[in-house]
Amino acid sequence: MRCRRPRTHNPTEVDVSPLIDMVFILLIFFMVTTTFVKDMKLDINRPSASSASKSDGKTIRVYIDNVGEVFIDNQAVKVWAIQSKVRDLLRTATDKNVLVVTDDGIPVNKLIDVVDECRMAGAKEVAVSTLKEMG
Repeated sequence: MRCRRPRTHNPTEVDVSPLIDMVFILLIFFMVTTTFVKDMKLDINRPSASSASKSDGKTIRVYIDNVGEVFIDNQAVKVWAIQSKVRDLLRTATDKNVLVVTDDGIPVNKLIDVVDECRMAGAKEVAVSTLKEMG
């Protein structure tokens, strides 16, 4: 009588279908999350002034858009966080000046709050950006 050895099944193939599924799930995740990036183009109508002068390009710029949101370095910042953000930027800046670029329809109290926060952060001069009127 002959004894047979049981055959052991050694798979030589690797099943890659779970790997392909995972790659597609990651691809879909990254595609969906990148579509939620907000465009930082601000539509600002600056107020006009007859005593305007040019600013150098080394000043720190704080933007207030027509809705009243404040942006520093293309990031939305709450009013209570302006002071710490500007203080961090002033540490690395050679010029300690801040330029506030605002829309002409912004309430004055919002502008004053932003200017006060910039001054409390340690800025030497805080200016407001305007359009120069001719005449």
